[in-house]
Formats: sequence, C-alpha cells, structure tokens
Amino acid sequence: MGELLSFDIGGLISALKSRKISAIELVKAYIERAQRCRDLNAYVYETFDLALKQAKEADERYAKSRELPLDGIPIAVKDMFCTKGIRTTACSKILENFVPPYESTVTERLFNSGAVMIGKTNMDEFAMGSSNCTSYFGAALNPWKRVGKPDLKIVPGGSSGGSAAAVAARTCIASLGTDTGGSVRQPASFCGIVGAKPTYGRCSRYGIISFASSLDQAGVFTRSVEDCAIVFEKICGVDEKDPTTSPEPVLNFASSVKDSISGMKIGIPKEYIVDGISDEILALWNKGKEYLKDAGAEIVDVSLPHTKYSLAVYYVIAPAEAYSNFSRYDGVRYGYRAQGVSNFEELVSRSRGVGFGAEVKRRMLLGNYILSSSEYDSYFVKAQKVRKLIQNDFIDAFKQVDAILVPTAPSVAFDIENQPSDPILMYLNDIFTVVANLAGLPGISVPAALGDGGLPLGLQIISRPFDEASMFKVAHKIETAAQFPLL
Repeated sequence: MGELLSFDIGGLISALKSRKISAIELVKAYIERAQRCRDLNAYVYETFDLALKQAKEADERYAKSRELPLDGIPIAVKDMFCTKGIRTTACSKILENFVPPYESTVTERLFNSGAVMIGKTNMDEFAMGSSNCTSYFGAALNPWKRVGKPDLKIVPGGSSGGSAAAVAARTCIASLGTDTGGSVRQPASFCGIVGAKPTYGRCSRYGIISFASSLDQAGVFTRSVEDCAIVFEKICGVDEKDPTTSPEPVLNFASSVKDSISGMKIGIPKEYIVDGISDEILALWNKGKEYLKDAGAEIVDVSLPHTKYSLAVYYVIAPAEAYSNFSRYDGVRYGYRAQGVSNFEELVSRSRGVGFGAEVKRRMLLGNYILSSSEYDSYFVKAQKVRKLIQNDFIDAFKQVDAILVPTAPSVAFDIENQPSDPILMYLNDIFTVVANLAGLPGISVPAALGDGGLPLGLQIISRPFDEASMFKVAHKIETAAQFPLL
C-alpha cells in the first residue's frame, strides 16, 4: 500500500477510473500512514470512519462510471473550516466542544467533488501564530529533521502548520488551510511543499471561522503545483452566502499549468531586500531568477515603496478586525461558559479569560486599544490609508510585469525550543507574505532548495488579481527547475 502514497492526484484518478485500485484501498493506505504519524500531532480530530464511508460511495460511483472530479482523493481540513456534525474548534478551548450545524462552502465544494476527509488538522489558536505552537491541543511538528540533529523538534510554521505537516508526511494528498498574513505560504515553505492562496474574493469565506475578515482566504497545500491547481479550482467561485465573493469566472488552472512563460515579465522588488536578510535567502532568490530566465521569462526590477510599512499595517488591521469578530465569544450563545459568576460582565470576562490562550488575548487587547475612540484615527484609519498605498504600488508594478518573485520566509523552520520569545520577533516571520493579503493578491510558495540544517526553503510568486493561471505557470517552472527532494 505504501506505493499508493507516491501517486499524484492525476495518477490516482487515472488508476481509480481504470479500477487498478479502489478508493477504499487508497483511503486505507492514507489512514494507516496517518496512524503511524500521530507523533506529529498534525490532526486534532480523525475522521477515519467518515473517510471509509466516503470512499465506499466513491467506489460505487466509479463502478457506474458516474465518478466526480475528485472522487476518492484523500484530503485533510484545517480546524478553521466548519464541518457539519464534526467538531470544529479553531484549536481553542473556547470552542472545544463546538459542533457546527452547517458546512463551510469550501469544504462543501470539495465533498461535492468527491474528496474524502481524513481528519481536521492542528493550527495556531484562531489562526494567530507563525509556528503552530499556540494550539490548545499542543504543537504540531514538522516531519522534516535537521541534519545531524534528528531529535530536535521543528515547527511546521503557522497558522496552518497541521495541514502543511499532514501533506509533507504523506498522511493526505492535499489539505485546506487559511491564509490571513501568510498562514498557507509560510508553512508550505517550512514543510517543503506547495501552498497557495487565491485573490481576495475568489473563494467563499462562508463557514470559515473569522479572524480578520478583510484578509482571510482559504488556501490549498499539495506536493506539486499541478495538484494544487487541480484542487484550487474546485474551491473557487462566487457564493451567494458570501457577498465578498467575485463573479469572476473560474478557469481550468490545471490545463494551463505547464504552458510556456516565454516572454512573461517577472518583477523583482528591491524593497524585499530587508535589513538582516540572510545570504542563504538571497542566493535562493537569485537562483529563482535564473530558473525563470532559462524558461524564457524577462526579469524586471520593480519598486514597491510602501512595502516597508506592510508588517506594521497588518498588525494594526488584523488585531482590530479580530477584536470586532471575537465579540461573539461571550459565554452566552455557544462555546466555553464560565461557572459561578454573578453578572453578565463577569461571565464574559471569565469565559474569555479561561477560553482564550495568551496570543489571542494579546491580539484582542491590541485590537481593543486600536479601535478605542482616542486611538482609532491615529492607528486604524492611518493603517487603512497606507494599505491603499500598498495596493496602488502593486497596481503600478503590474503595469510593467506579469508576476512578482520574492522569498516566502526569512529563514528555514526553527526549533520549537529556540523559537523567539518576543512576539515582535515572531511576527517578523510574516514579513514577506503579509503584503499579498493587504493587497488582496494571489500568492503561491514553491519548495526550491534545502537551506540551513537541510531544511526546506520556498520561493513565492505573486500575480495580478484573479490571474492565478499565471501564478501557477510560473510556479511550475520553478518546481521543474528546482527538482526539490520531497519527503
């Protein structure tokens, strides 16, 4: 059964259609692998019985030649997506026993395409973190090991670390994450896999537990760019349940992923050469430029002058929106409720005090301060104005180029024991990714090299709004040239 784990999605679908394998056989292989990898803590809730039921239904459809596009394909789902009748917690104590009576649009679309869910994956609490160490259910671990120090526990990145680790360890062939400031792309880089987020509005946010509503987007993890494109197109499209979704038509991204990029112009923003950037990251970036030049693309220098403000802007807007969204967790309607309280104010205070972890409390306090009447104009309004300038920078840049190439993360994955204790230093892990969320742009991380300690490093491609097709084409050229050694 082990060889089944090496197939890509296209190969699996071909084998399932020709009856060389059955969906049940395939899903059992992934379940066995997930059981062997439980030490990674990638899953917070296993849905093996459901997976076998879904696989049986897929086999029945294959037998009648009525198969769905992703019939029998094993996936995992970040615990940020509401799944009807299945516990959904955002890895927080405050939602420890929450079972949604409804399905998120993204998961519904995958299930309607025949995908099979292996389980719900670990994550930073309410998607707040860059290491997957703030989860109420404990840290998820990266399946990669540091050369010469195999006993060190490595972070998978965050917040979608469990989803990234699950794919990297081959416990599923694809997984869902969410990306608010880089929470798909950064873990993809840390775990040596592909991770992509769409244009804001390309995917429905209905049924995704809200963090920062103007930044949140669903994302996809896979082991190849082509697999990512296959799954990606199934989750996109307008949704009447989410008025922020766009009616922009969804293309068959997989059909053009191998197309030539000859003549395309790839932008290199000088502002991404930040203070302290390592020689290792610069060398990888230069290698990426050479890969694309060899594929026929033209490398063009561009300027994104307001990039230097992006991290500050993000950490004003995101906590403010989070504070607004989290007013629903009051201990009254659902979620954890403190006992032995005498009034409503005490109920809310104690329920949140016990239910939320330290990072969530930190960002809620920051958001409360930012939205206070005395500070609103000084922080939130100014941040929104600078966000518009950041968006305008990209509009100007995309008049010159078709896509932009930058690093994904400032380093390889760090050891759990050596992670920064200063929250500000931890936030710097998002320095190369938050700008795409602020500008609402699609982005993808592709594994491109092994860095310090033999750990993965990724390159990131950002494209025009709703031009995910170009993003996938450029990413595929880097993937082909890099020949990255997957686990």
